[in-house]
Amino acid sequence: MTYLVTGGSGFIGSHLVEKLLSHGHSVINIDNFDDFYDYRIKIINTLESLQQKPEFSFSEKSSDLKKLSEETQSTNYTLYIQDIRDKEGLKQIFEQHTFDSIIHLAALAGVRPSIERPLEYEEVNIRGTMNLWELANEFGIKKVVCASSSSVYGNSDYVPFSEKDNVDKPISPYAATKRSMEVLGHVYHHLYKIDMIHLRFFTVYGPRQRPDLAIHKFARLMAAGEEIPFYGDGTTARDYTFIDDTVEGILKSIEYLENHDRVYEIINLGESEVITLNEMLAVLEKNLGKTAKLKKMAMQPGDVTKTYADIAKAKHLLAYQPATNFQNGIKIFVEWFLGK
Repeated sequence: MTYLVTGGSGFIGSHLVEKLLSHGHSVINIDNFDDFYDYRIKIINTLESLQQKPEFSFSEKSSDLKKLSEETQSTNYTLYIQDIRDKEGLKQIFEQHTFDSIIHLAALAGVRPSIERPLEYEEVNIRGTMNLWELANEFGIKKVVCASSSSVYGNSDYVPFSEKDNVDKPISPYAATKRSMEVLGHVYHHLYKIDMIHLRFFTVYGPRQRPDLAIHKFARLMAAGEEIPFYGDGTTARDYTFIDDTVEGILKSIEYLENHDRVYEIINLGESEVITLNEMLAVLEKNLGKTAKLKKMAMQPGDVTKTYADIAKAKHLLAYQPATNFQNGIKIFVEWFLGK
């Protein structure tokens, strides 16, 4: 099978690409290497996903990306440096390849940055996604998996979060764009018979985690002996999901689409285990052998107090069964972090 993966050089995307290739599939990776974080991290992700040694002589971004694209081409993998906002650029890729499915992971991520740059989030997450769906319809691609987010639940009073909950009151532009993708996705499913699954990811962590996310950021600052910005009193909680479990959920979603027609589903992918910020910090301290220096700060606008996934639907439809608890997942993350 041949899969188009957007955002395939990012944290989740690079793990997915690695797994698809190991199963004998072909992958077309579209990633624009956005400056949201250091592009060199994505280059290393890309090399690791292809099981190549991440030895790369960095110089200047444009030449580095050109070299990466040239050095990673193979019979079953092609990398395109492409922004999903550029529909004509995307169309050229669709004209050159035939895809069995699209796995759409590319997005501008992050709650707090979206408050500062809401229009850019709309351009990428909504318009960019619609460009893909327009081309999927034009080129007859009928199977699509999309990355949504637990952020759509906002500060819901009902836990665990269920796909049946009303999520029409998001509290950040990022959450609003992800919810919009789900709603607009149903339009393309209804009008053009595109089978579609939207996966609501719950705080994914593990090796290659984005450097702006709490676990990685805390580990980096603790290792350097620097203060950690610590928002609130530590009682906020997240349903942390290990990367291998998330990728397994994506693979099972692809399989479900390939074996079913007339599909439109929204599905939670979480661990269904809630860990407070204080608990997360304690486990990280234990595994790093470091004591955190905290700079306590007020809660930030757009932050949610708790995420907690009801994964009954994922278990029923996908036979999804998360296998890595938080303590073991942090141990694996720290081993990767210290081995960098």
